[in-house]
Amino acid sequence: MTRRVPDLPEALVRKHLQQVLDACRESNTRPSVLMLARSLGLTNTTFRRRFPEVAREISEHRTAPSTPRGGLTEYDKLIARNAKLRRRNRDLTAQLALAAAQVQHLALRVAQMREALESQAKVSRLADQRHFGLHRSR
Repeated sequence: MTRRVPDLPEALVRKHLQQVLDACRESNTRPSVLMLARSLGLTNTTFRRRFPEVAREISEHRTAPSTPRGGLTEYDKLIARNAKLRRRNRDLTAQLALAAAQVQHLALRVAQMREALESQAKVSRLADQRHFGLHRSR
């Protein structure tokens, strides 16, 4: 035995439709006939049978591209974040290359200054031990 469902005025259905659409816009979701039918206490099939034009409107809202209220979608935010990370990565790579070049320059400069200091102080370098036959035999 089926239960008797009271007739609902179309104005009430339209009011609930607007509430569902507003809620979907705020949560960035798509409306559904089932969502509206449940808010009215009806089954999906009963709602579609009694209010086919409203069901068609909801279908049109579902197929229309969503435009979020806050502007950017999550996908757009991810794209922007990815681009920002790529720029930051390029900047850091350039800074690292510059720092490595500066370290190399400083190492050469220190070697030159050491040679100049040792020549002024008349420091003689000891030759490598291999030239004098002092290396250990294995």
